[in-house]
Amino acid sequence: MKIKFDGNQDFQLDAIRSIVDVFTGQPLTRASLMWQTDAFGGELLTEMGIGNSLVLGDDSILNNVQKIQASNELAPGQELQGLNFSVEMETGTGKTYVYLRTLFELNARYGWKKFIIVVPSVAIREGVLNTIELTKEHFQSLYGNAPLDYWVYDSAQVSKLRQFSASNQMQLMVMNIQAFDKSSTVIQNTKDQMNGRKPIEFIQHAQPVVVVDEPQNLATELRTKAIESLNPLCTLRYSATHKDYFNLVYRLDPVKAYDLRLVKRIEVDSVVDGGDFNQPYIAVKSITATKTRIAAKLEIDIEGADEVRRKVVTVTADGNLFEMAGQRESYRGYEVDLIDAGNQYIQFKNGVSLSAGVTHGGRTDEVLRIQMKETVREHFEKELRISHLR
Repeated sequence: MKIKFDGNQDFQLDAIRSIVDVFTGQPLTRASLMWQTDAFGGELLTEMGIGNSLVLGDDSILNNVQKIQASNELAPGQELQGLNFSVEMETGTGKTYVYLRTLFELNARYGWKKFIIVVPSVAIREGVLNTIELTKEHFQSLYGNAPLDYWVYDSAQVSKLRQFSASNQMQLMVMNIQAFDKSSTVIQNTKDQMNGRKPIEFIQHAQPVVVVDEPQNLATELRTKAIESLNPLCTLRYSATHKDYFNLVYRLDPVKAYDLRLVKRIEVDSVVDGGDFNQPYIAVKSITATKTRIAAKLEIDIEGADEVRRKVVTVTADGNLFEMAGQRESYRGYEVDLIDAGNQYIQFKNGVSLSAGVTHGGRTDEVLRIQMKETVREHFEKELRISHLR
């Protein structure tokens, strides 16, 4: 049995256009060749490869962004926040499909060929790979069988970065942030098999379009610099729960998703946040270091004898939220891997990283807005039913 994808969902097409139109005015050109040779034994060994290029100036891009924001009923930005562009899409509305199709559109419209998807965890990486595989035939039918070579970066096979840089067809590489967020990683160090170059140099020369999946989990200073070290042509940020917005061009929030009947209705009389689909609620209140320990104060939902209560707990290097929450199933796998007081973030063994001040899985205000709207709607529907009985 094959899954059939509907390529005509208006809300998804709007999200795709909102990114592609950022670069309106950029000509369709063949990717620029950037030559770099090394001599070994008198022979010409390598060229650095084919990279994306952008000729559009910042003023033109800002003008495009402002038009898109006005069209999507978003507050217009007064200045360009770098070449970072945010798309907010509620969980379950096809975020991964949207950004994958956006890459095909960027290739078709502007000729860009080098793309990287950066993910915060193995679980998200596997989900992305599964979606790529499921949508492969669908995208081939939409884009004239455009060839796509996709693969996961592996530090044991850094020589594949030559292929990424040199290939003249679409290259899509999926990378875990942990593979390049420290100076000690393989990709950041000179390798003999790469002719004395650092493997990351081949990525930098390709000037890839970088997609960041769940950027709120990568919001530390260290990881922000790591993404910048890829030398991206631009960075596209996709999430349902952004911590920071950079040039927000499209928003499909819980209220709009509900209005479009894309998500299930939330019961009017419920006070439980159902908007994040089994994600545990975690609010990082503070991260502190003393002479004896590093600790984080987290607000989580704790299973009691009669009810679930939201409480602040203190976790250290051996913390396990599953146990601390009274074995609530949604917290399974949330074992502390690292608490970094310098960069102010906590990382769990399942790959989720949260910065101080970040709330994960909480949509209280948005849920209340929907509840209020539903309450008013129910009131008028009841009035109509009563009036018909009179």
